[in-house]
Amino acid sequence: IMIARSFLALTLAALACPALAQSGGPRTLAELKADIQERADRNAYPVSGLDAAEVREALGNLKTLDRDEWATAWSAIGDRHMAQAKRASDRASASEHYKCAFEYYLFARFPLENSPGKVKAYDKALEAFAAYAKLQNPPIEIVRVPFEGKEIVGYLRLPKGARPAPLVLTIGGLDGRKENASFRNDAYLAHGVGYFSFDMPGTGQSTIRQVVPGAEREFTRVLDYIATRPELDAKRVVVYGGSWGGHWAARLAYLERERIRGAVVQGGPVHEYFQPEWQKKAIGTREYLFELFEARAAIYGAKTLDDFLAYGPKMSLKTAGWLDKPSAPMLVINGMRDTQVPIEDLFLLMRSGSPKEVWINPQGGHMGRNVAISDQKIFETVTLPWVVRMVK
Repeated sequence: IMIARSFLALTLAALACPALAQSGGPRTLAELKADIQERADRNAYPVSGLDAAEVREALGNLKTLDRDEWATAWSAIGDRHMAQAKRASDRASASEHYKCAFEYYLFARFPLENSPGKVKAYDKALEAFAAYAKLQNPPIEIVRVPFEGKEIVGYLRLPKGARPAPLVLTIGGLDGRKENASFRNDAYLAHGVGYFSFDMPGTGQSTIRQVVPGAEREFTRVLDYIATRPELDAKRVVVYGGSWGGHWAARLAYLERERIRGAVVQGGPVHEYFQPEWQKKAIGTREYLFELFEARAAIYGAKTLDDFLAYGPKMSLKTAGWLDKPSAPMLVINGMRDTQVPIEDLFLLMRSGSPKEVWINPQGGHMGRNVAISDQKIFETVTLPWVVRMVK
C-alpha cells in the first residue's frame, strides 16, 4: 500500500437551474471567476491547458452564467487560435495553435454539451483536434471500430520502434474527453508504449448514450479490435480510467482479467458514490466548478433529482457482486479529502478480491490532486511508471 507523504516517499440539496442558465454551485459569478483564474494561474484542472492571460480575457467578457454566453466567451479565443493555426507557416506553430484552439473550445462546452452554443463549441473542438492529429509525428490515427451498427471513435498513437506495440487503453471521465487524454498520453511513447483513447459511455462520441450496467461491452469490443491489428500487442494492454472513467476501468479489471495486464482506477466510483446519501452532499461541492448535478444526471438520462438518486445504485460494483471476484492487477489512486468520489470506494476495492496496489494522498482531493501535488505529478511519478512496468 502506498500513501503519498511526499513525491519521493510513497508509503502506506439539488443544483436545479433555469433552462438557459447554468448553476455555479454555491458561488456567485464573481467567486466562480476568481476560482477559475486561480486554477489557471497554477495550471490546475480543468483549465490546465489554458493560458492564464487568455483566461482572464475570457472571464472579462463573461457577464452571466448563461450557457451560450459561456460558450461564446471561450470559443472566441478558440477561433483566434484556429485562425492563427491556418495562417501558420510551419508545422510546429500550426500544431500548437490547433491544440490551443481545441482546449478553449472544449472548455467552452464544459462540463457538458447542454445548449446550442456548447454543442457548436464541442463540434469545433473535434475539428481542431482532427487538424492537430494530422500534423503529429508519430501520427495520431482516428480509428472507427464497428459496434452494434455504429462506430466507436478512438485515437491511436504508437511509438516509433518495435512492433507489436503494447498499449494503454484510456477511458475519459464525466467532463474530460478522449482528446485530453491523448495529450498526456504522449509521454508513454518515449517508453515504447502506445495509447488508444476513448470517451466513456454517455459522453463525447461514445456510441452508448446512457450509462447502464453492461456498457463496458463497448471496451470489450475495442479489445477484440486490438487483436485484429498485427502492429498492436493484444497481450500487453493496460486500462486506465480517471474519475468516472475509473469505474469502467474497474469493471474491465474484473470482466477482462484474462486479456489485460492491469487497470488503473484513479478516483473511480465503486459503490458508496452511487448512494443517495453521498450524492445529496457531493453535488454541492466547491471542488467542482459548476453544473455537477447537471453533468452527473445527464449520463443517466435523469431529469429530476429524485430520478438521479434512484438510478445510481444500479451501477454499484458491490451490489452486482464483483468486488470479491478475482481481477487483473489494479493500481487504485485517490485523495483522502475527495469531495466528489468518496475515499471509501478506494477502500472497498483495496479490501476485496485480488490484492491491489494503492496510492493515497492524505491531503489530496479528487483524483489525489491538491495544490502541492498536481495531476501531472501523479501521472509522472505514479501512473506512468506502473503502466510501463505492467506492459513490459
